[in-house]
Amino acid sequence: MSKLVAIAASLYFFILAYFGFVPAASAHTLNYSLNSAIATPMAIFSFSGTRPTNIGVTDGKLLACPDSPNCVSSQSTDAEHKIAPLTYTGDPAKALADLKAVIQRMPRTKIITAEGNYIYTEFTSAFMGYVDDVEFYLNTDKSIIEVRSASRLGKSDLGVNRDRVEAIRAQLA
Repeated sequence: MSKLVAIAASLYFFILAYFGFVPAASAHTLNYSLNSAIATPMAIFSFSGTRPTNIGVTDGKLLACPDSPNCVSSQSTDAEHKIAPLTYTGDPAKALADLKAVIQRMPRTKIITAEGNYIYTEFTSAFMGYVDDVEFYLNTDKSIIEVRSASRLGKSDLGVNRDRVEAIRAQLA
């Protein structure tokens, strides 16, 4: 019952703030109320899942996509999951530095691992807190950056993983 009350109160304050109806209160109280109104539902409805332990590069390959459509990979052979790798010219170290800079400018992003030619990043959705695991592997032999972007939970991602990779590609161009 207390969760229901917290949800109702949070929704009330959020709707009031969204439509500009702010109750008379001190700035501190109002800030606290709005933060609580936003944070409480997000804490209750966070769908982050568990960080995978089976990802990374093995013999030059990223983990294959599952059967669900919420994953894209430049190393996939089927059309549903296939996406072109990122390309670069010049110094591989600069290519990785540029990629890291693009990732760090993106919202709700956390670089978990950046070792050698591999970067593992978590992207969290603004609403509901879904987490996608995104990996990059710089293949110096081919002058490409292999990429895999996969949702931790659910079946469909409504094209978010593909759109994210394409946004990164556009920013690197």
